[in-house]
Amino acid sequence: MTSKRSLGEKIFGLFNVIGLTALSCVFLLPVWHVLMGSISDPLRLSAYSGLILRPLGKATLGGYTLVMNNSNILRSYLNTIIIVTAATGFGTVLTILAAYALSLKRLYFKAPIVFMITFTMIFNGGLIPTYMVVRNLGMLNSLTSLIIPGAVSVYNIIIMRTAFASIPDALSEAAIIDGAGHGRILTQIIIPVSSATIAVIVLFYAIQHWNAWFNASIYLRDRGLFPLQLTLREIVILSSEQSIQAAQEATDMEIFRPLIKYATIMVATLPMLVIYPFVQKYFVSGVMIGSVKG
Repeated sequence: MTSKRSLGEKIFGLFNVIGLTALSCVFLLPVWHVLMGSISDPLRLSAYSGLILRPLGKATLGGYTLVMNNSNILRSYLNTIIIVTAATGFGTVLTILAAYALSLKRLYFKAPIVFMITFTMIFNGGLIPTYMVVRNLGMLNSLTSLIIPGAVSVYNIIIMRTAFASIPDALSEAAIIDGAGHGRILTQIIIPVSSATIAVIVLFYAIQHWNAWFNASIYLRDRGLFPLQLTLREIVILSSEQSIQAAQEATDMEIFRPLIKYATIMVATLPMLVIYPFVQKYFVSGVMIGSVKG
């Protein structure tokens, strides 16, 4: 039998709904602004300033046509997909292995290892030493420079380790009695039980690498290797002339700049917006499992 909610609980729930609805509007408003700008008339858009709540003039997909006809953007899109896929898979595997080792109660020198790993969250080698390491390893101007150096996040290791440590020891002990080794315990017991946390870690890595542009601007020189975000940066901030080559027949090149900026932002953001709802159901449970037990 369910008990009735008190007046205070009802008021608290009402304020929660109002507050979260207001926050949702605040977060969604910039996305809506960019979406409406990306389908607006380029002439009216170039002369307009302020928030865009509906398409300016007749709605058109011309901006997306210009973007998709740009070979630089399509090549950058492919580079980003390669980087995100490889880096997310590589980072997730390393994170699982490190977290499993650190979750073992009988691991030798566990405290010093955890300290050294956690220490890197506060202090790192710095930009110049990191660049020298990447250069000496021969990874400059290659996609490996965006995959290997930042493959693992200590924060993700801590979340994963905590999730693994929360699994009852009886499961692993029963497997050990049956003759299972660490590989079998990890693949057949730990990973299936921790699927929610692993899904969250995969999402973290995917978003991290999808949005990254700074390392690419340092390590890459060949424009054919640029990821999408670096190309987007040139379009939005540097206003590269190459971003509007498909509109050379226009009498005023500046007219198409705002339209292409908005359309490119939407093209770069859309994949994460599509993927996130499918992972969102794992987000709360995965993070909570990985943060409750220390």
